[in-house]
Amino acid sequence: MANFNKVMLMGNLTRDPEVRYTPKGTAIATIGMAVNRTWTTESGEKKEEVTFVDVDVWGKQAETIGQYMSKGKPIFIEGRLKLDSWDDKESGQKRSKLKVVCEAFQFIGAPKGNAEFSEKPPARTGGGSRPAPPARPAEEDVPQSGGGDDNIPF
Repeated sequence: MANFNKVMLMGNLTRDPEVRYTPKGTAIATIGMAVNRTWTTESGEKKEEVTFVDVDVWGKQAETIGQYMSKGKPIFIEGRLKLDSWDDKESGQKRSKLKVVCEAFQFIGAPKGNAEFSEKPPARTGGGSRPAPPARPAEEDVPQSGGGDDNIPF
């Protein structure tokens, strides 16, 4: 039986990116996204729901997002779901949170005078348009939630 874990989200940042570094120097950016869904009911009433998603971004991608993104800006994220679990220090209860680990992203809209910038893995050779999986930092540099170090294309 095969498994598949892929997420694609487009939305706006709910806060400025928070960039920090592991002891070995790998950047980690934590961003919050709001993703809107609108639909019309059978009676013709327009409805909207907002889903808030936390995203972890690793390596050079984290530094790029920290440098160029801020609250309210739109972004497209490709990644995978990850369940973080821990013991709550105050209550002693088990806690968990489902989040997205970013594997590639694309800024939506372009800065004045620049073409649209995207941070994607390089395309595979051989005529395919599907991107190659992102490179990973050294194992000892990445906690279990892991991520990718990609080159900035400028």
